[in-house]
Amino acid sequence: MNRLAGATSPYLQQHADNPVDWWEWSPEAFAEAERRGVPVLLSVGYAACHWCHVMAHESFEDAGVAGYLNERFVAVKVDREERPDVDAVYMEAVQAATGQGGWPMTVFLTPDKEPFYFGTYFPPEPRHGMPSFRQVLEGVDAAWRGRRQEVAEVAGRIRADLAERAAVYSAGAHHPPAGADLHQALVALSREFDDRHGGFGGAPKFPPAMVVEFLLRHHARTGSEAALEMAVRTGEAMARGGIHDQLGGGFARYAVDAGWVVPHFEKMLYDNALLLRAYVHLWRATGSPLARRTALTTADFLLRELRTPEGAFASALDADSLDEETGQSTEGAYYVWEPGQLVDLLGPADAATAARLFTVTAGGTFEHGTSVLQLLANPEDFAEYETIRARLFEARTRRPAPARDDKVVAAWNGLAIAALAETGALLERPDLVEAAERAADLLLAVHLTPDGRLLRTSRDGRAGTNAGVLEDYADTAEGFLSLYAVTGDAAWLQLAGGLLDTVLKHFTDEASGALYDTADDAEELIRRPQDPTDNATPSGWTAAAGALLTYAAYTGSDRHRTAAERALGIVGALASRAPRFIGWGLAVAEALLDGPREVAVVGPADDPATAALRRAALLGTAPGAVVAVGAPAGPADGSVASPADGSADGSVEGSAEDGGAEVPLLAGRPLVGGAPAAYVCRHFACEAPTTDPAVLGERLGVAVE
Repeated sequence: MNRLAGATSPYLQQHADNPVDWWEWSPEAFAEAERRGVPVLLSVGYAACHWCHVMAHESFEDAGVAGYLNERFVAVKVDREERPDVDAVYMEAVQAATGQGGWPMTVFLTPDKEPFYFGTYFPPEPRHGMPSFRQVLEGVDAAWRGRRQEVAEVAGRIRADLAERAAVYSAGAHHPPAGADLHQALVALSREFDDRHGGFGGAPKFPPAMVVEFLLRHHARTGSEAALEMAVRTGEAMARGGIHDQLGGGFARYAVDAGWVVPHFEKMLYDNALLLRAYVHLWRATGSPLARRTALTTADFLLRELRTPEGAFASALDADSLDEETGQSTEGAYYVWEPGQLVDLLGPADAATAARLFTVTAGGTFEHGTSVLQLLANPEDFAEYETIRARLFEARTRRPAPARDDKVVAAWNGLAIAALAETGALLERPDLVEAAERAADLLLAVHLTPDGRLLRTSRDGRAGTNAGVLEDYADTAEGFLSLYAVTGDAAWLQLAGGLLDTVLKHFTDEASGALYDTADDAEELIRRPQDPTDNATPSGWTAAAGALLTYAAYTGSDRHRTAAERALGIVGALASRAPRFIGWGLAVAEALLDGPREVAVVGPADDPATAALRRAALLGTAPGAVVAVGAPAGPADGSVASPADGSADGSVEGSAEDGGAEVPLLAGRPLVGGAPAAYVCRHFACEAPTTDPAVLGERLGVAVE
């Protein structure tokens, strides 16, 4: 066993028995490279990465390759999910140098951490125009030994280029996007929309959850039917395709084709959390039974297969599992079917029905005549469909299951908390809200330090050592804010405020309002990572802007709203140029333009009338509307406080047992005629309170401007 045997990361532990003398990312590793006068091989991946496993088997398990590597390099292995800052800095260099990126990421560094040669997967033998990994090692070693000055010049140019790129985001303050900017984003998206299959662009095709959120909010604010149509068609195509697990629920990472037929089978927490929220919002906007069913099966997948014994959610399920026929670990083996397997399990008649329902053919849609299940049309008999689906699912559970990366990541759990809380409230599944609360409790108990800082990861209830990055604070705050809206427990609002104070203090450039991915007291890398664009998850930058805006709406804090507006300046610059990669920023900008609307529901918690008003508020489609629920508080004369009358710094004090008085949005809002009431405010003006859920729903529905 090498040094990785004691690592907390499941990905690093997968390499603990390699003959490679791996180091974790640490000052000691680079000091060793300096002492020996050799370069560093940085290998970055993650546990569910198929090609990471392939390269490990082909090269890192090879004694000859490992011996050469150990002699000529210091080898450093990084789990990108534990160290997204390290991954971001060097992935930017890889993409700048090669025009593409991905994992495994292979980068060669000087002992000063400067990159000078890049790649991703390298095969064991030369193929498809790629050198073998051994050839790469030999070439880099020769350059290091014989052309050191040239290596230093290359590394210096790359470092300067990265610094130049970083300066773009902090060049100065920008104004938040206007309605015209968001319209241009819609136009640009319509040009990239796949009119046949839904989604955007061609193969490989990734689920565009953040863009769908923008489209739904844009439709709600403007009434744009084009926006709604793109969202609906994309949602339906994904739900019916092979990227969606038709038996167990949940979604794979992406489809290798444009039609969503064949997925890359790894299932990630962040994808499923984001898609869960998108589908429940799609149901809220349209009433689609397919969207509702997809949301519920995705939520059930999260609870059944990703929930840890401590109550949080694991990071991922592997793409590979054991193929019982070949005895080899094979991508997709757990999920695919052959017609003969259906006959053996169901009998000829039901097998024919199952093949028709799920598009299982003799030729197959995947490798070796197997088919990925799809549901291209609604079943004629739903009872028969559910019976067959249940039998197939039960049989599949007896297959060797994919491995699970049970590492808990704060940011992704924040996304799951928000999605489960909203889904539980909207679809009347209190168990989902309880699951969200339990996951949030784990983050508080394990990830939140006594000084209010977040740790990024934990495993088996034990915290890791890596500091939280911006997305951890932003997404966790978003989850806590969603819990407050659903439960009315003001403690969640207070906790979100504490996390956002850390964002303002440690992650924000005061001069420009730009945001950094790492704190000002984090480990110093060759540059401080900073990226406002979405990747597989919302960027920490725009996620923070959204949470800051929501918190400001609850508290009336000008400080938090101003920070959100300044952070959103970058969205206007990217709205028409790269809307697919700034989807969450566009969604937050929609909320800003709409207000967002501030809804205060006052009434006894156990009064059915209060519950009816709360539900009407949560069902509203107004972009980013915030909902506060609590007992009446404030002046008995019925005067109504403005939401701007909240505390200047946005602080929230006290506990939920205080009757809600500590939440500025609830202050000064009494019952109406002794009955529970709802107050709706927007742009510092409030409408007359209502006791009628139908009226409240109308006020929070589509608002054509």
